Amino acid sequence: MAPYLNRELSWLEFNQRVLNEALREELPLLERLKFLAITASNLDEFFQVRVGGLMLLRRSGRKAADPSGMTPARCLAAVRERVLKMNADAYTLLSGTLLPAMKAAGIRLLQASDLTPTQLARATAAFEDGIFPLLTPLAVDAQRPVPAIPGLHIIVACSLLDPETQRARNALIPVPDTLGRRVPISSEGSEHAFMLIEDLVAMQSGRFFPGEIVTSTTAFRVTRNGDIAVHEEDAIDLAGEMEDVLSARRFADTVRLELRRDAPPELALLIQSIAAASPQEIYPCDGPPGLASLMELALLAGFDHLRDADWPPQNPPSIVPGASMFESIAAADLLLHHPYESFEPILRLIEEAAADPDVIAIKQVLYRTARQSRIIDALIKAAENGKHVTVIVELKARFDEARNLHRADELQRAGAQIVYGVKNLKTHAKICLVVRRESGHLRRYVHLATGNYNESTAKLYTDFSYLTCKPEFGTDASLFFNAVTGRSKLLRFQRLVPAPTAMKPLLLDLIASETERAKQGLPARIVAKMNSLQDPELINALYKASQAGVRIRLNVRGICCLKPGDPKYSMNIEVVSVIDRFLEHARVFLFHQGGDTEIYLASADWMSRNLDKRIELMIPIEEPALKRRLMRVLEAFFQDNTQAYRLLPDGSSHRLIRSKGRKLFRVQDQFYQQARKAAKAREHERSMTFEPHVPAED
Repeated sequence: MAPYLNRELSWLEFNQRVLNEALREELPLLERLKFLAITASNLDEFFQVRVGGLMLLRRSGRKAADPSGMTPARCLAAVRERVLKMNADAYTLLSGTLLPAMKAAGIRLLQASDLTPTQLARATAAFEDGIFPLLTPLAVDAQRPVPAIPGLHIIVACSLLDPETQRARNALIPVPDTLGRRVPISSEGSEHAFMLIEDLVAMQSGRFFPGEIVTSTTAFRVTRNGDIAVHEEDAIDLAGEMEDVLSARRFADTVRLELRRDAPPELALLIQSIAAASPQEIYPCDGPPGLASLMELALLAGFDHLRDADWPPQNPPSIVPGASMFESIAAADLLLHHPYESFEPILRLIEEAAADPDVIAIKQVLYRTARQSRIIDALIKAAENGKHVTVIVELKARFDEARNLHRADELQRAGAQIVYGVKNLKTHAKICLVVRRESGHLRRYVHLATGNYNESTAKLYTDFSYLTCKPEFGTDASLFFNAVTGRSKLLRFQRLVPAPTAMKPLLLDLIASETERAKQGLPARIVAKMNSLQDPELINALYKASQAGVRIRLNVRGICCLKPGDPKYSMNIEVVSVIDRFLEHARVFLFHQGGDTEIYLASADWMSRNLDKRIELMIPIEEPALKRRLMRVLEAFFQDNTQAYRLLPDGSSHRLIRSKGRKLFRVQDQFYQQARKAAKAREHERSMTFEPHVPAED
C-alpha cells in the first residue's frame, strides 16, 4: 500500500512552522507575538472542526483506519500528545521570552499585586465604567442546573464564602469577547501598561457578591465542537436551518478545556464537571488561556518600531489610475498578484459596474467577505440602481455563516436575487461576471481568482486575480451561473474547468500525460502550488508519475498527506512550504506537456472535499506573457532560503538553510520589491508622457 501521512498530524506540523516564526529571535518583537497568536487561533479552529469530527467518529464506534492507518481513537491520542508539546513551547516562549522583552520595550502586563495606588484607581474606574455593567455572574450549586457556557469565551470561576454562615459556594463570570482582552491602565509616551480583562474581573469579583468573601479565582476557556452540519435533505428553509446550526454550535460538546495549571484543585474539579470534559480533553495552561487574543497586543498603536516595516500594496502597472476598469480589461487580459499588487482594481470594477448606466447585470459568488464589505455595498447599490444582480451566497462557509446570512438579507431587501449555494455542495468558486452594453452589443467582463472577495484578507493573503473579456470566458461564466442558479449540470466549458465534475478528471489526465512522456524518455515535469494536498487519487497518481521519472516540485503550505522522499514511491518529488508575513493562499498548477506548458489558477486545493464536494473553478492561463510570469512565480518558491521548509519522509519539516556563498533569497520580499519597482517604473513613464488638452466636442 502506498504511504500516506496522517492529515491531522500534517496540519499540526504546519502549525509548528507558524510557531517557529514566533521562536525566531531575529524577528521584531511584536511580529513574534503575532505569530504566537496565529498559532493559537489556528488551534482553536483545528479543535472545533478536526478534533470535533474525530470525537464524533470515535463516539460512533468507528474502528476503520484512515489512509495513514490511524483509527479515530489513535489519531486523537497522537493529536493530544503533539498539542501538549506545542502548548508547552508556546507558554515557555510567552512567559520566558516575549513578556520580559515586551516589558523592557515599555509594554507591561500588570497583575493586581503590581498596581500602584494611581494604577489601582484607574483599573477600578475602567472596571466600573466599561466592564461591570456588562457582566452577569452565574451561580453554581445543587439547586440550579449547570449553566451552559459559550465556547471560546474567557470565564472567571470564583469560590465564595459567607462569613456569617460559613457556607461555601461557587459562581462563574463569563466575559463577553466583545470587551476585548486588554484593559489599558496607563499609557505615557512609549510606555503602555495593561491588565488582562480576566485578571481585572478576578480582582474586582467581590463587587458581584456583596457580603461574601471571594476565596479563590481562576480563568478557563472551553472549545466546543464546530463540526455540526445542516441537514440539507430535510431543510425547507436553508437560512432558518443555518440559524439552528449556529445556535447548536454555541453549546455543543466540549472538545477542549483550557485550564490554568495553577487553578485551585477544587475549582479545577468543578470546572471540569461544568464543562463535561474528560481528563483527555483538559489542556493545562502555564499562563492565560486563549492566546489568540494576543493579536490585540501585536497590533498595538505606537509601537511600529517593534514590527516589520510596512509593505503597502502597489498599483498594478497594467492599470491606469483613474481610468475605467472596463477600458483596462478590454486592452488586455490582466493578472494581479495580491497583496503585492493592490486589490483596489477589483473593488473598483464592481463599484464602477454598480454605477455605470451601460452595465445591465452583475453576477457573483460570495464565500467569505469582509466585515465592512465595499463589494457587498456596491452590489446593494447596483440592485438599487435597477441592475440585475444575482449573488450566490454560501451559507455553509464555516464560521462565516452568521455574517453571510445578515448580508444576504441586506442584498435581498435591495432587490438582488439571492441563491444560497447548492444542495450538498459548498460553492467555493471565486467568480464575478459583469454584462455591459457596448456599441449595441453585450460584452461580458469576468473576474476569476484564487482568493475570496474580501478586501481585509486581500491585504494579508497571497492570491491571484485574472480579469478578461474574452468571449469564451464570458460564455463559460454565464453557463456557470446558469448551472448553479438553475440547478442544471456543470457541463464541460470552453475554458473553465469546474469541480466536482471535471477538475479532478482533468488533473488526473494531466498527471498521467506527464507520466507517459517520462516512460517514453521525454522531458516531463509538474510544479504545483496549493494550500493542502490530501486527495488519495491524486497522491497515487503523483507517486506513479514519480516512479516513471517525472520531476515533481510541490509547494504546499499546510496539510500534505503525500510522503516525500520515499525510495519506492516519491524519490522524484520535492515538497516545500513557505511561512512568512503573508499567508500563502494561491493555487497554481503547471504541467510541462512536452514543452507546450499548461498553467492553471484555481480556487481549489488538491483535497477530496474541494474536488468532490465543492463547486470550484480551475482557470487556464493562455496569454504567453502571463504564463511566463506564473512560471517565474512558481520557480521562485524553490529558491527561498530564508522562509522555506522542506518536508521530510516522517511528515516533519526543517527550515532550508542558505548554502555557503549563496545570497539570501526571501520569496515574498522578492515579489514585493518587483511590484514596487514595476509600479515606480510605470509611474515614471506616465510622468514623462505629455497628454494634450483637446477641445471638447459639441
